[in-house]
Amino acid sequence: MPLSSLEGARKKTIGTKQTLKAVEKGLARKVYVALDADQHVIKPLIEKCQDKGIPVAVADTMKALGKACGIEVGCASAALVEE
Repeated sequence: MPLSSLEGARKKTIGTKQTLKAVEKGLARKVYVALDADQHVIKPLIEKCQDKGIPVAVADTMKALGKACGIEVGCASAALVEE
């Protein structure tokens, strides 16, 4: 399962705003986005990742991505962050 590395990560961002900041600062190592998230929310993040050469992994649902992050609600995106 591709989300397993996110589950055990000590440093991560949860949510599109935090993830986008980490990408812009060059701190994100890998970004995860949910397939069922609104495109207008995740599209700018995916484009920024492509510009910076950061790999993007896809989760089936926002609920699954939220669970992998250890939260009770869904989230549109998350990232593994450099320590």
